[in-house]
Amino acid sequence: MLWQLSPWYLLLILLVAAERLAELAVARRNTRWSLARGGVVSGRGHYPWMVALHTGLLAGCLLEAGLAGRPFVPALGWPMLALVLAAQALRWWCVAALGRQWNTQVIVVPGLPAVVSGPYRLLRHPNYVAVAVEGAALPLVHGAWVTAVVFTAGNAALMAVRIRCENAALAALAPAPGRTPA
Repeated sequence: MLWQLSPWYLLLILLVAAERLAELAVARRNTRWSLARGGVVSGRGHYPWMVALHTGLLAGCLLEAGLAGRPFVPALGWPMLALVLAAQALRWWCVAALGRQWNTQVIVVPGLPAVVSGPYRLLRHPNYVAVAVEGAALPLVHGAWVTAVVFTAGNAALMAVRIRCENAALAALAPAPGRTPA
């Protein structure tokens, strides 16, 4: 049962939930900033599905680990915890690199150049790498493999839509200094 769940895993899930709330606060502030400068929102149709998937990830971690009695297996749990922490670091590196342009929704401000610093020097969508890694690793910290599989499959489907939407929106941005448009 849930009361048999490791208190440390419960704490981890609560910390990730708090991190999500912090993301939403940053996103809300950045949304106001972007819209005040003529920002255009794209992809409203898939956004509620993303919110539901991420909420389901946290709930699934607790429910599966607690109700199915998934044990903490150190050989799996510790490396997965390291991946969760690495994903958080990458996520916040993305937030810092994008600054006011970072958001949980696809919002672009016409005339601003695409960001190509920080992790964006290396990858076009590094935040989605962080999401994929965290979504697989967080459940596996405590053996919740069904949640990891379901999240990964759902996330892959949503990312196909989201990345297409974001690439189209980014194509409207001014090219970054020293870069030609893609």
